[in-house]
Amino acid sequence: MTLTRRSTLAALGAAPALAATSGRAATSAGSPLRLWYRQPAKAWVEALPVGSGKLGAMVFGGVGAERLQLNEDTLWAGGPYEPINPEAGAALPEIRRLIDAGEYAKASKLAEAKFVGIPKQQMSYQTIGDLKLDFPGLAEPTNYVRDLDLDGAIAMTRFTIDGVQYVREVIGSAPDGVITVRLSASRRGALGLDLSFASPLKSKPVASVEGLSLVLAGTNDSQQGVPARLRFECRVDVRAKGGRVSGQGETLSIRDADEVILLIAAATSYRRHEDVSGDPTALNKATLARLSGKSWGKILADHQADHRALFRRVEVDFGRTRADLLPTDERIKASPTTDDPSLAALYFQYGRYLLIACSRPGSQPANLQGVWNDKPSAPWGSKYTININTEMNYWPAEPANLPELVEPLIALVKDLSETGARTAKAMYGARGWVAHHNTDLWRATAPVDGAPWGVWPTGGAWLCKHLWDHYDYGRDRAYLARVYPLMKGSARFFLDTLVVDPKFGVLVTNPSLSPENDHGHGASIVAGPTMDQAIIRDLFDNCLKAEAVLGADQTFVAELRAARDKLAPYKIGKDGQLQEWQEDWDADALDIHHRHVSHLYGLFPSDQIAIDTTPKLAAAARQTLVTRGDLSTGWAIAWRLNLWARLGEGDHAHGILRLLLGPERTYPNMFDAHPPFQIDGNFGGTSGMTEMILQSRNDRIYLLPALPSAWPTGHIKGLRARGAVGVDVHWTGGKLAEAVLTAKVDGRHVVVLGGSSLTVELRKGQSARLIPRDGALVRAA
Repeated sequence: MTLTRRSTLAALGAAPALAATSGRAATSAGSPLRLWYRQPAKAWVEALPVGSGKLGAMVFGGVGAERLQLNEDTLWAGGPYEPINPEAGAALPEIRRLIDAGEYAKASKLAEAKFVGIPKQQMSYQTIGDLKLDFPGLAEPTNYVRDLDLDGAIAMTRFTIDGVQYVREVIGSAPDGVITVRLSASRRGALGLDLSFASPLKSKPVASVEGLSLVLAGTNDSQQGVPARLRFECRVDVRAKGGRVSGQGETLSIRDADEVILLIAAATSYRRHEDVSGDPTALNKATLARLSGKSWGKILADHQADHRALFRRVEVDFGRTRADLLPTDERIKASPTTDDPSLAALYFQYGRYLLIACSRPGSQPANLQGVWNDKPSAPWGSKYTININTEMNYWPAEPANLPELVEPLIALVKDLSETGARTAKAMYGARGWVAHHNTDLWRATAPVDGAPWGVWPTGGAWLCKHLWDHYDYGRDRAYLARVYPLMKGSARFFLDTLVVDPKFGVLVTNPSLSPENDHGHGASIVAGPTMDQAIIRDLFDNCLKAEAVLGADQTFVAELRAARDKLAPYKIGKDGQLQEWQEDWDADALDIHHRHVSHLYGLFPSDQIAIDTTPKLAAAARQTLVTRGDLSTGWAIAWRLNLWARLGEGDHAHGILRLLLGPERTYPNMFDAHPPFQIDGNFGGTSGMTEMILQSRNDRIYLLPALPSAWPTGHIKGLRARGAVGVDVHWTGGKLAEAVLTAKVDGRHVVVLGGSSLTVELRKGQSARLIPRDGALVRAA
């Protein structure tokens, strides 16, 4: 099905002619940056997402009845609470003794009773509900198409009824802090609709009409015995050109209008995790007042300028075929058996679009569903699951050139350092701070869900890797000085709590587990799982690097080095696999195909294991991946994609990518299917494709380390590497054509292509063009 250059141009050139009969469909088909469909969404996972960072909306594209499902990022259940189990500190020595004695089931039972937090579950992210737009009298349409333009960050629905062309546009504007809807038609006076709210919250929020505004106000829900403490409001201001606007009861009606603009603001009383004294009504009125007199054209222009300043930093092309002329849902269905490289490119850019839409400075970080959730109790609470999922959300942020979007994650870590300090002291008698496998809006840090999942103390330490990575990609010393105390606090916790394993004589965490896996000896609970050792090794190493940059605290440096040298080393088991635990138990685990591959953290996202620096460990990691298998949940497939890319096996990585893009793991709207929806698979997919083209690890920049044969010609422009350097990569015939490095700071960079390497010194703002010549990488004149 691959096209020649001539036939591709002919096919894409047919778009203008097609436009005369198919309206918007033709331009959608001709763009590599659009999701588009021939019918409205019937299910939530067919609707299209827009977001402002703090606000999210799912757009269904209905004709007679449109539905905008709305979210605000601080609308969570419950209120400030402290889940520390008061018996935890006293129980800790006995839990450790039981683990050392091999009595894992007894240790787990004791941890369940006295170590796991109270309540055992955290709070859930919640939906505001739906803004319903009912259009009386609209018949069956023709020329229907709906789409999401990733470059313009706008969802559009177009159709024709009785010769009248209707257009509906929806954006999530970060500069203005609103969701904005524009309704227009080709005939004057053709617009009529009724606006109302529907909310599934148990607290039963109330809708009312205030002049030209429709308002939904109420409280969040209580959960797990934690009382509801948040007030919230969603306010819709209506601007109608022509026609009449009237309100009755809980409905606002517009009739015979030429154009209708809806400005949607939402807020809660949340200010910080311990402060719920905000005034959502005042916040919304102030937001909307700032838009007084601001036209749709200006709102749209500001929104798109802001979005494109981020989105257009990266350009990607993996090649094109006829398949990209089809609607997106049809492409996803056909992807397992179709050559469609631009579907992968679309997925890559969709991940970047989603992160821009759900994580902005001042917003909450992206949760398990980004900012989009239609339930009062979301799957897994849509929480911040910090044993992989939250971190995966931010894997593409640095290399895919969206570093500003990490700010909400940094703010989360700052909050956790406060609540986690209380947890560290009460549960472990330790300095510093700790966070276990989950947290929520209220920054709970105690173990939750139960001993098989929650008794894992390295979630906060893993988040600290993102603090370091943000520095390593940007090299801003002032930033490092600001966040290093958070890293240091996490390290202090482990300096106080690591204990000697009596069997192996090494420093280990105890109690802990390998997320979320049962080792087959009576429980999940254990001492010193491989993942913990790897995360703590990174934490200590990155603290030592930060000390070197900022001016060393020699006493602390000595403590770190002494403890680091005593951490348990990686081990290779009897089947040639990388061991998941200190004991060679991998074959005994209850699920040898387990979705988590926690002990491979050292291969990715870390660089402790690599094919060129630790080949025996890399081979053992590969054996683990072979045993676990490729097919898993959506996010777990995405992690495997990154791991196989790190192993340099591009065709295998591409095969995994095809699994991720297929209809079992990608919904029609391109949301990742766990199932159900988890957004980390989307972000992990973007990260994995980046790793196939560019790796930045072990103080080197690797070009085309895992290029698949399915993408013989293409390019990615605008990626970033460690050391504050931008990288553009072009290839043809499966080989590098050129790479361009552009320095953001002065630096010296080792660039690797296959078996060849080149050291490039650059001053700030300077670029270097690198090309292959006679089997070596050289700097072009």
